[in-house]
Amino acid sequence: MSTATPLPTLTAKDVATDQDVRWCPGCGDYSVLAQMKKALAGVGVPREKMVFISGIGCSSRFPYYMNTYGFHTIHGRAPAFATGLKVARPDLSVWVITGDGDALSIGGNHLIHALRRNVNIKILLFNNRIYGLTKGQYSPTSEQGKVTKSTPFGSLDHPFNPASLALGADASFVARTIDSDRRHLTSVLRAAADHQGAAFIEIYQNCPIFNDDAFAPLKEASATDQRLIKLEHGEPVRFAGGTRGLRFGPHGDLEAVEVAAAAAAEGPGKSDAEDTLITHDAHRADPSYAFALSRLDTADFRHTPVGVFRQVEQASYDQLMAEQIDAARSRSGPGDLAALLAGNDTWEVS
Repeated sequence: MSTATPLPTLTAKDVATDQDVRWCPGCGDYSVLAQMKKALAGVGVPREKMVFISGIGCSSRFPYYMNTYGFHTIHGRAPAFATGLKVARPDLSVWVITGDGDALSIGGNHLIHALRRNVNIKILLFNNRIYGLTKGQYSPTSEQGKVTKSTPFGSLDHPFNPASLALGADASFVARTIDSDRRHLTSVLRAAADHQGAAFIEIYQNCPIFNDDAFAPLKEASATDQRLIKLEHGEPVRFAGGTRGLRFGPHGDLEAVEVAAAAAAEGPGKSDAEDTLITHDAHRADPSYAFALSRLDTADFRHTPVGVFRQVEQASYDQLMAEQIDAARSRSGPGDLAALLAGNDTWEVS
């Protein structure tokens, strides 16, 4: 699209379909769908340039409810389909909708390689810590000791931390949000839409049928002050009404401390607590800081960061491939498929 072409003005209704939305009453997916429609209304991309690709799971019905192009693909393989589409059609805005089972179990390798390659796609992982579509088996994010139909004596597995996994794959954009916080969810989706490269968003999403209130501690009235740590680039990391903050521990990990205690630890004659408490920097090239943020999670959600952990500029895979093809064409001209197929590395077997 040229700079002279006016950007389309869409509304949430423009990207909504006439299909009946078939999720269980109270499912967090409804909120994600509603906020996605709002987020896309202002990104300046026409509907015919948007594509939603899903695998298998409750969340994977998402493409049916968006008035855009879409694929409902196979279990765990949505990132592979999205990679192929983005490479072939770099002009499209490609979104992957997946769940904790779809993305982190059978689809784990597809997910990490799409992130490490920095393919310019947006991946939304709906994390309800359970297999919902198949009726309540434990998933890769279920807590240890989880009693389900497939683990009647409690799960023995140590759960994945999706944000840590994405950062370990060196994803250029990693964020977390919650289905019930509509404003925060919309802002994170918009940030992902604007990012050039692979964007990964973990969404804490409630399954009211098979794992109700999995994130209840974060939805209590006091959670915003006492548990949730809302990250804003360039802003001091504070929570508990500003009385608590984060600082680096002796081994590079992050620890929560009282702001007054941090100030006192500096000793007389020194500045205030701002010198020891961190200011959020989502643009740090080294992902170790963002990884340390992701490791604050505990089973009781005592300190839970939400927002954009990391957002850095890196060349995307599809961009590099396009440049490589253009360079090859400039050197040797149009390719000859017949000559390639009958080249020196072929054999005729009689």
